[in-house]
Amino acid sequence: MSAAPAPAGDRAGAVSSEEITAVPVRHPGRWVAGAVIALVVAIVVHSAVTNPRFGWSTVGDYLFSHRIIHGLLLTLLLTVVAMAIGIVLGVLIAVMRLSPNPLVSGFGGFYVWFLRGTPVLVQILFWFFISALYPTISIGIPFGGPEAFHFGANAVITPFVAAILALGLNEGAYMAEIVRAGILSVDEGQGEAAQSLGMTRLQTMRRIVLPQAMRVIVPPTGNETISMLKTTSLVSVVAYTELLYSAQLIYSVNYQQIPLLIVVSIWYLVVTTILSIGQYFLERRFGRGSSRTQRETLVQRVWRYAFPRHEGGMT
Repeated sequence: MSAAPAPAGDRAGAVSSEEITAVPVRHPGRWVAGAVIALVVAIVVHSAVTNPRFGWSTVGDYLFSHRIIHGLLLTLLLTVVAMAIGIVLGVLIAVMRLSPNPLVSGFGGFYVWFLRGTPVLVQILFWFFISALYPTISIGIPFGGPEAFHFGANAVITPFVAAILALGLNEGAYMAEIVRAGILSVDEGQGEAAQSLGMTRLQTMRRIVLPQAMRVIVPPTGNETISMLKTTSLVSVVAYTELLYSAQLIYSVNYQQIPLLIVVSIWYLVVTTILSIGQYFLERRFGRGSSRTQRETLVQRVWRYAFPRHEGGMT
């Protein structure tokens, strides 16, 4: 005679009373990939350190040279001014492109099409040689009216002005598309609710739509800022003494091209790293409320992969 099966309640009690041991999932592929990457990095670092042609002593001599630092400061100035112009123009052109007026939206579309369709290097050279088209720039009533004042283009369009005009206007086209995408990401009901309260279109854009669109606008804007920092190196073609051209002036005399280019690369990497950190915290700030958890920092990710059982230890 077979034994009667245990009641369902007894079986549930037996299972719940047993100790359950959670075994973390093993990922050997991750460790293998990490070992391969570490080996490659070690080979590259050893080659760079032991190869005398890198000229690390020359790199150390010129890393904090006053000419290099002066060029770095001018690079930062170009980046800040050009991005400021680009952001302002980008917001304006984006709003124009979304305007119900076909002339206004058409002008915004033409601006983006033309500025994005021509290389920024060509635009820098074009503005630098603008005096070939307009030797004298006049301000006054158009179409033959009286002039308020005029001045020579060569006296005004310096390498710095040409660089700012080219970089700022070009950046405005890219920022216009970024801002437009951010605006379109906001639910249309937000604008309709604002209009039902009697707010004008500009008030709705400034107080309702743009603040919500910042979550979408900030990440690509940070990328554009980093890209602008590196794009300023193109200004060397018009002999403006930014970071790269300052290094070119030095190695045109001592013929130490590689060490001076390493110096330039180091400073670009330092500034890019600082901008990336700032971008990360801006994204965390404007991304609050969009997800349940915040993005992990690099230290938190390394800790989680190295110590999977202690994920809560790093905060």
